[in-house]
Amino acid sequence: MKTRTSLSIGAGVLVLAAAGLGYWYGRTGGRVNSPSDSARTTQAPERGGTADTAVKAGSRQILYYRNAMGLPDTSPVPKKDPMGMAYIPVYADEDASSANVHIGADKLQKLGVRTEPATLRVLTHTLRVIGTVEPDESRQSTISPRFEGWITQLFVSTTGALVSRGQPLLEVYSPDLLGAQQDYRVAVRALLELGNADATARSAMERLAQSSLERLRNWGIADSDLAALEAGGAPRRTMILRASRTGIVTEKTARAGMRFMPGDVLYQVADLSSVWLVGKVFEQDLALVQVGAPVTVTAVAYPGKIFHGTVAFISPVLQPETRTAQVRVELVNHAGLLKPSMYGSVELAAGLRTPRLAVPDDAILDSGTRQLVLIDRGDGAFEPRTVTSGIHADGYTEILAGVAAGEAVVVNGNFLIDSESNLRAAIRGLGTPTQVAPPADALGH
Repeated sequence: MKTRTSLSIGAGVLVLAAAGLGYWYGRTGGRVNSPSDSARTTQAPERGGTADTAVKAGSRQILYYRNAMGLPDTSPVPKKDPMGMAYIPVYADEDASSANVHIGADKLQKLGVRTEPATLRVLTHTLRVIGTVEPDESRQSTISPRFEGWITQLFVSTTGALVSRGQPLLEVYSPDLLGAQQDYRVAVRALLELGNADATARSAMERLAQSSLERLRNWGIADSDLAALEAGGAPRRTMILRASRTGIVTEKTARAGMRFMPGDVLYQVADLSSVWLVGKVFEQDLALVQVGAPVTVTAVAYPGKIFHGTVAFISPVLQPETRTAQVRVELVNHAGLLKPSMYGSVELAAGLRTPRLAVPDDAILDSGTRQLVLIDRGDGAFEPRTVTSGIHADGYTEILAGVAAGEAVVVNGNFLIDSESNLRAAIRGLGTPTQVAPPADALGH
């Protein structure tokens, strides 16, 4: 009985020994590492190092291990990230100097990859702005008497009438005007009566006569209406107020028989041979607009007709509600076709006058926190590179840093290449075998 028990124990020990030997052989391949081998295996290799410092996996040399999700982290030995995903080995026959993406020729054809070199170009962008026609403020005038009086007659009695400079608008009676004329007549007669009298007295009379005329001129009486008075004519009971410029009567408050006070606005006259078109430009487009830039304007009322003008003013104040700034365009309007309050569509060729390095908009991969482009390295290799972008115009983006002139960037298929590389990295990371220790009871029974 005791002999049988001893044989059973001996058989169990042999089975356990055989299982342990099999497990050791599976883990090490039957090799026994020397201390020097262990030191060489755990030594951190230099990135891009030689075969002496690289770890070998079969016939391929492992230079280092990189993060499976593309993070900028490498390790000289196998490791896992905080999520448990194993790092991916980078071999010596791969490009160890950058995170290049390698795509086979058949895959490139399926993805429809197309590239275009980064070049210097003048970036222009056509802005389209809707605006409203307004009178040119510098070409407006007001007929506002500087004295008290009454309107005796109107020569222009309708709003919208076309008037010329110097044309009579209304006739007025004013005691002030009549008194100034009489003062002038008295001074002139006194000069005639003084004859060869004292020079001081004659000088005083001359100053009185001249001041009377100047008072009438300052009140807006034209020299043509004062000529008869200076020639010795009798003072006139009524005087005429004339238009100070050629234009359209845009406002008229004058009525026959109406009393007016100094400063009352009787007429507004606007010269519409040149008008403004005021539009609003969004904040992101303001840098493209420059004073003096030529524009073309079209109006709904005149299909097919184009008006030409220039940008005359850009408001220094931004409207916070709409995030826009007013832009004023000056337009020649000799024919009078453009009328106040009419809508017009402005096309502005805006942008940078000097050539800038640019790539197509489709070449930019924007992650929200950074912008990337894929550089074609040839033979199916593509290098992701971070860039700093500038303005956008006519389908191109200015590149401030990250790409040199002449480098080919991917403009079609770059999203597919990017997703392909990310998926490949994830699959490789998930496919890396994980060493799991055998259960504690695997050897117990």
